[in-house]
Amino acid sequence: MVSVVVPARNAEVTLTQALDCLLAQGIADWEAIIVDDGSTDNTAQIIAGYVERDARFRTANSCAHCAAGARNEGISMARGRWLMFLDADDWVDAGFLAKMLAALEAAPDAVACYCGSRRVMPDGALTPSSIATEVAIEPFEAFARRCAIRTHALLIDRATIVELGGFDVSLHTCEDWDLWQRVARQGKPWVMVDEPLAFYRASPNSLTRNSRQMLADAEIVIARGFSADSRVKHPASAHANGAISADGRTASQALAWFALWIAAADCGRGGGGSIDRQILRALPARYEWVREIAKVVFDGLMVGSLSVPEQLASRWDRFGGPLSGLIIDLGQVWGDPVAGRRVQYHLEQMLLDFDDLAAPRPLALTLGIRIDARNPTSTELPEGIDQIYAYLMIDGKIEALVQFGALGRVTRRHWIELILDFVTPQEVIRGLSGYQRMAFRFRKGAARLTGRSPLPDPRQNAGADKQDKFAADALLSAAGRRSDPGSHYDRLARLAAEAEGLVRSSAEAVEPLAPPRRVRAEGGRDNDRASFWDRHFATEDPWNYGSAYEQEKYERQLEILPAGPIERALELACAEGHFTRQLAPLVGHLTATDISAVAVERARARCSDQLNVEFAVLDFAAAVLPGGMDLIICSEVLYFLDDPAELRQLASKLVAALAPGGSLVSANAFVLRDNLERTGFDWDNKFGAQVISQTLAATEGLVLERSIQTDLYRIDRFRRVLPEDVATEPTIDHVPIRAPIEIEVARNIVWGGARALRREVARSERRQRVPVLMYHSICDEGPAALARYRLTPAAFADQMAWLRANGFHTIISDQLEWFVANRHPFVGRPVLITFDDGFQNFAEQTWPILRANDLTAEVFLVTDLVGESARWDADFGPPAPLMDAGTVRRLATEGVFFGSHLATHRAIDGLSSSDLAGELLRSRMFIERWTGRPTMAFAAPFSVTDRRLGRLAKECGYRIGFGGGHGPADLNSDPIDLPRIEIRGDRSLDDFVAILEAVLE
Repeated sequence: MVSVVVPARNAEVTLTQALDCLLAQGIADWEAIIVDDGSTDNTAQIIAGYVERDARFRTANSCAHCAAGARNEGISMARGRWLMFLDADDWVDAGFLAKMLAALEAAPDAVACYCGSRRVMPDGALTPSSIATEVAIEPFEAFARRCAIRTHALLIDRATIVELGGFDVSLHTCEDWDLWQRVARQGKPWVMVDEPLAFYRASPNSLTRNSRQMLADAEIVIARGFSADSRVKHPASAHANGAISADGRTASQALAWFALWIAAADCGRGGGGSIDRQILRALPARYEWVREIAKVVFDGLMVGSLSVPEQLASRWDRFGGPLSGLIIDLGQVWGDPVAGRRVQYHLEQMLLDFDDLAAPRPLALTLGIRIDARNPTSTELPEGIDQIYAYLMIDGKIEALVQFGALGRVTRRHWIELILDFVTPQEVIRGLSGYQRMAFRFRKGAARLTGRSPLPDPRQNAGADKQDKFAADALLSAAGRRSDPGSHYDRLARLAAEAEGLVRSSAEAVEPLAPPRRVRAEGGRDNDRASFWDRHFATEDPWNYGSAYEQEKYERQLEILPAGPIERALELACAEGHFTRQLAPLVGHLTATDISAVAVERARARCSDQLNVEFAVLDFAAAVLPGGMDLIICSEVLYFLDDPAELRQLASKLVAALAPGGSLVSANAFVLRDNLERTGFDWDNKFGAQVISQTLAATEGLVLERSIQTDLYRIDRFRRVLPEDVATEPTIDHVPIRAPIEIEVARNIVWGGARALRREVARSERRQRVPVLMYHSICDEGPAALARYRLTPAAFADQMAWLRANGFHTIISDQLEWFVANRHPFVGRPVLITFDDGFQNFAEQTWPILRANDLTAEVFLVTDLVGESARWDADFGPPAPLMDAGTVRRLATEGVFFGSHLATHRAIDGLSSSDLAGELLRSRMFIERWTGRPTMAFAAPFSVTDRRLGRLAKECGYRIGFGGGHGPADLNSDPIDLPRIEIRGDRSLDDFVAILEAVLE
């Protein structure tokens, strides 16, 4: 049975509805104890009528003159297992008892069951349903901090309430919160019915309107929640000493949340000065909390103003001044006015999201307005407003919502530009007058003749045809100038001029950068071999022959030469003579040849003092080779032959050119096409060292005598033998590579083998999605609180190696934007690797790893702080240093791309529209000044965006933006608000692989 305790004091107006809701219940097993707490109106007579009518009603009298005392009187008379507390001005749904008891029956260990609730305003309007889901998860932690449940929105175990002594009559308010907290401290489960079954009548005379008393009582209850409570004899061990204060969730913060709600309620009543603002200092100011703060303020406003959400914006004049003052005060106690402004923007958007804008709604920062999409007129901004929230109307219906930052008057032309993003030109034209239609037809004809628009086509990515384009051009032309004095675009142009002046005065310009020089990929050539190689050698020393890696290979080739005198030697593909010069002193006569006349001339000059060397231009694949050679050196060139058949033909020619007993030395790199399962070079050759060695070994007249093998290449010495000669087992030496590997070599290596080759997947795979990976810092150490944003170099290297081995290639944001704008499927396995902030460790740790894996990245810079440190992380430990402008210039020449992370790394949702535009402009201009390249991409700091950002960014010259979305980008993505995938430092390589493989599926 359920015992319902109903305290009533002077409740003649509402008591009947409260008691009737009990009679309407589908379950009959209940009793109601109505406690008359000293009423002086007709309450007693109403109670007597119900007692006489139904035996389940009983009555009691109390002189406590408080709800807590009256409820305790009812508890003492109750007989049911479950208690319900129903105030005389509230009611519950007819299915309340049935649904609540069913939930309790399904959870036999539960001590209570609760449901959602709705407020009922004096005019009968209902607020949206609310329910505290956290109570079902951590009841005590929830009740330690707030009163999360309406008094009548639960059934609770009577024996537990009696054991705990009932309600605390020393509290004038919050007595229900205090009791629920004590019950929850025992650690028993609470179950939830996720329906709004309880209705709470908001009244001008409610105790919740006594702000000072409520705050004083709340402070007592919260203090009890964060300490031991002797009133609870058998607390759960986890709760014996009170709530957990981790992650800033302290008692002072809990009180601050309650104080904020009370202060907002005071503002709703037109006041706002009853709460000490310093209490609010404990509220979290970071951007992650702005929605929660705005929600608390919004809820307080509803209670204080006795309004439902749909009424709040229209009643702004009643509470807007005190409310804006409260939010300004909040920014001041935080020491961060931007954080206060962020709350204001979010709150105003919440208010307008519920409003129909039947009349203009000028709030503090935002103007809510309806605009006739067929006949927009210029809009002046009221003082202080820098954001417009507009419904675009056609035939009295809302066609679209547009919200944007406004720096000045919004002209008719500006409105048309906005409208054309959502409405076809034909729809707009239908509303023109006869004269306007004539002017439109004239301008449309002019647009056809010119064939182009003064502005980028605002609908080009929406599939608009040429007729739409001509119509749009004509509409814009008819709308007048774009930058009238005092207009939005006029002020934007002034901001751009200011930013340009600042950049010119403080940043040294650089010449526009040519694309970084990269050695031509191995294997690619045209049909004329000689001209191909002459072009290749147009750049002197194209393979950096003097590098430690190449010199180590030379030493090992000299080491493998046969013992004894070598009278006649032939070097094929001598290139520029670097090895020739080292070989010449070891032989009697050396003929050094190359297909490129350019290379031969350089080799001749390099070896001019070597009198035993003669040089010749020779295409060894086509020409006859000189014979009788004791030694032929043919290294790093055989994989340029057309196919294995040509290789076999050359092998026979080499045998013929050797004297009996003569030696062939050939050094060749391992190529992945030979064997995907071992380390090799990802060159577009038909074959590599493995096939070459096998072919030479299978050639009649050649026997392998010795082989020096490393992870990357092998050097073989073959001997020409006669049929009657007896072959011996070759000597195989496995040796490490000790020399450092230069980047232009390393970028082509796939260590440990590959699972897919880039060129193969480029031929066979097309996809609709691409992963855009978001990193921050690559380093071994840093503050523990920032571990999520930090990968070790070893972990990052493993991830990049996995990408390389699985056929991924990097693209940049410009390329991504092209694919999305043209809805062109992505080719192969692209990945866009991005880094936020521009830490110095990118230059020191990250870039070498990327280059070694033939990958690049796009780094988003905080331009006002370049060369300084990440001061936004100062709360977590010593801020990490950021790259300076010189480092940015150098990396740009090496192939790194840069975009904007704005100027100050402040979350943009708290910046004024003017400040936001200023940061977008100057950050773009500084990066262009440093790199010599156009800057088209930005990433929002903290991944925080709002509805202003995309349009304002495009107006400031950006085409690509990365916001707060998580996941892969696809062909349907908005290029100015693309999602990314955060790669966290507290995740494993397996997690990384799973993310990428999910995109491939």
